[in-house]
Amino acid sequence: MPITKLKFKPGVISDITSESNEGGFVDGDKVRFRFGFPEKFGGWTKYSPNTYQGSARRLHNWVALDGSDFMGIGTHLKYYIEEGQTFNDITPIRNTTSAGDVTFSATNGSTTITVTDPAHGANVSDFVTFSGAATLGGTITATILNAEFQVASLISSNSYTITSSVAANASDTGNGGGSVVGAYQINTGLDVTVGGTGWGAGQWSGTTSGALATQLNEALDNSETAVDVDDETGMNTANDVILVDNELMLVSATTDDNTMTVARGHSGTDAVEHADNTLVRLAVGNADSANDFVGWGNAASVTVPGAQIRLWSHDNFGEDIIINPKDSGIFYWDKTNGLGNRAVELSTISGTKTSVPQVAKQVLVSDQDRHVIAFGCDGFGANSAATQGSGVQDPLLIRFSSQENPIDWFPNATNTAGDLRLGGGSTFVQAVETKQQILVFTNKTLHAMKFIGPPFTFGLQELSKNITIMSPFSAIAVEDAVFWMGVDTFYVYSGGQTIQLPCTVKDKVFLNFNFEERDKVHVGLNSEFSEILWFYPTSSSTEIDSYVAYNYQEKVWYYGTLARQAWLDRGIRTLPMATGGSLLYNHEVGYDDDGSAMTSFIESAPIDIGDGEKFVFLKRVIPDITFDGSTSVNPDVSFTIKAKNFPGSNFNETTEGATQRSATSPIEQFTEKLDYRLRGRSFALRIDSTSLGTKYKLGTPRVDIREDGRR
Repeated sequence: MPITKLKFKPGVISDITSESNEGGFVDGDKVRFRFGFPEKFGGWTKYSPNTYQGSARRLHNWVALDGSDFMGIGTHLKYYIEEGQTFNDITPIRNTTSAGDVTFSATNGSTTITVTDPAHGANVSDFVTFSGAATLGGTITATILNAEFQVASLISSNSYTITSSVAANASDTGNGGGSVVGAYQINTGLDVTVGGTGWGAGQWSGTTSGALATQLNEALDNSETAVDVDDETGMNTANDVILVDNELMLVSATTDDNTMTVARGHSGTDAVEHADNTLVRLAVGNADSANDFVGWGNAASVTVPGAQIRLWSHDNFGEDIIINPKDSGIFYWDKTNGLGNRAVELSTISGTKTSVPQVAKQVLVSDQDRHVIAFGCDGFGANSAATQGSGVQDPLLIRFSSQENPIDWFPNATNTAGDLRLGGGSTFVQAVETKQQILVFTNKTLHAMKFIGPPFTFGLQELSKNITIMSPFSAIAVEDAVFWMGVDTFYVYSGGQTIQLPCTVKDKVFLNFNFEERDKVHVGLNSEFSEILWFYPTSSSTEIDSYVAYNYQEKVWYYGTLARQAWLDRGIRTLPMATGGSLLYNHEVGYDDDGSAMTSFIESAPIDIGDGEKFVFLKRVIPDITFDGSTSVNPDVSFTIKAKNFPGSNFNETTEGATQRSATSPIEQFTEKLDYRLRGRSFALRIDSTSLGTKYKLGTPRVDIREDGRR
């Protein structure tokens, strides 16, 4: 037979059998498609050698009036503003003690320092900065104490431990003096989701070594909310969950006499009578998770406030920025105060304040009309004079401030403030601003929020029912459409219609998905290549480790592995940026992994002659590949040909050859041919790139094959 050209269909198709996908690609990693042909992804380098603390899950870039280029970065521990490759901590302060409220005690030979502060309200991993402390008398000097610390463990609601940079000695007998002030940052969030409710979430017949326990100090009927115990130490923080027999109880407050105020029948359990001296265990606490009691089989944990991972929304208001940790307060950073100052509660900035929301799921600033909008927030205050909202969160409530005024939220005849309530679903999930409107997602519906002017300011219209959305940041506006990931498919809203987006790799994604960590899913745009990328955790990982990409111009799908926790398209900055670990990266820089070789491959479906009835003999492959753009003088890829006899059998032979650039521009020369001796009813082609500085683009390679009989 004559030499045959191999013409492949663009994109990766993994949701049908390989034999059915003849002429297509079945697998790949860090390969995109342009003009219908596969090519290697661009590489990445560290934007800065400096690091931040925590897992960064949101980025926001804006420019101030003086030209300052700021990047807002929200992690599960802190909020930063990056400028000039420096990460400036602007995390808000929730409480500052009075002088003398805080005292210290140290133990000879130990780096653990006990901090006493009545009703400190801290959780493990929270940050506190001390000032005004005096030396404890030995190695624990004032310089060591007057610094920022993370809470290492909780002892009680009045004390906790921190870790010193040096061990104490026998002379460290002081308490730090009477001038110590502690500035507590807002409580940190989780980096891993605490599981949900449902079958297995109850604590049936479970145990965990080290679980905190006490016992009832008196009998308890089925309606009492004051629980007397022998010792409440370690299980007395608001939002702790205790287990009495098979009933879960949510702690709301404690007193000094070992009495806890609780909500009965938490997480679907039954409120029943309990006898005196019944065992009481800490089920889920704000203390060390090693002390949490876990139920039979560890099937699931109970859901409590704060059991979700820390996610931030943010938007600039002029040259300032408004930030919101999901299901928490709204904060404001004023650029004129400088990067050395922290964000403050929105309700504390200067000016006349009315019903400023205290809690929200997301905030954004409407670009066209300059309203600050809070989604899933609390209602109005008790009256028009109240400076703050009610504090009671409504997951379907939307409120907006008066135009150009971020602190005026109570509607009256002279402002444009107001509220709307979503009519479908049970909770708000995400809002996405487009050119004409704001699309608002609940867990079951899609709505359009449009500026209509006074007296109503905004209108709300339901667009779609019975849709799903994967996470709070899985939808993105691209040109005139909005794309998002649902819980088992992909969607697009365009031209007034919501449709399921046909996806050739859907099973590949959703059948290998860690749904417990679904809130980590985020979407990014790489506009240079018309790519929408969803980053997600696979079933074997609790962290983002993979992506699925849709090229909306060529309408093809592909996927791969890449650990990126947040993504931001080029715009103010000339390159896409992403976070991974504790680093910020520039993407589409070269073709390497921050100085190391980046692995990339593409593999075709099996190809046969006719209907696959006869064997074929393959003698050689004539590559069609270009290395244009490579930074290596001699870039190369590996061509692997695999043959097999039946669709259900393994590949029986694998022969590998290398193709390489042998000359540089203006005329590139390449390996002319690769010689093989392969026999089978079908064969597949795979290209691997593992070399530094290699960029490759595959065209239409040719193969020299002949029929070789039926046996």
